[in-house]
Amino acid sequence: QVKLVESGGGLVQPGGSLRLSCAASGIRFSLYAMGWYRQAPGKQRELVASITSAGSTNYADSVKGRFTISRDNAKNTVSLQMNSLKPEDTAVYYCNADRPGWANDYWGQGTQVTVSS
Repeated sequence: QVKLVESGGGLVQPGGSLRLSCAASGIRFSLYAMGWYRQAPGKQRELVASITSAGSTNYADSVKGRFTISRDNAKNTVSLQMNSLKPEDTAVYYCNADRPGWANDYWGQGTQVTVSS
């Protein structure tokens, strides 16, 4: 019954902002590291940002200074604030939950982000 549901994607102009949200259910959310990945057509899925259960964050070099990942354990949500968006940020963005020491991880269905004028 594990479910991750992303929301907040859409069409935005270059330089604009979007905030993605991922709501998790069926897991002990506070025990999981959470991540945002993205996949553009013809490219491999790549890690954009991650946050551990303790709140430590990591970002891909391409988004450092522009994106911020955060989590709210009381609401079982993880968010990705995306500022100064560029056309190369266009992709389907996926939420991921990964518990240290466990083989299985979980994925959301994805949300489309399109940056275009």
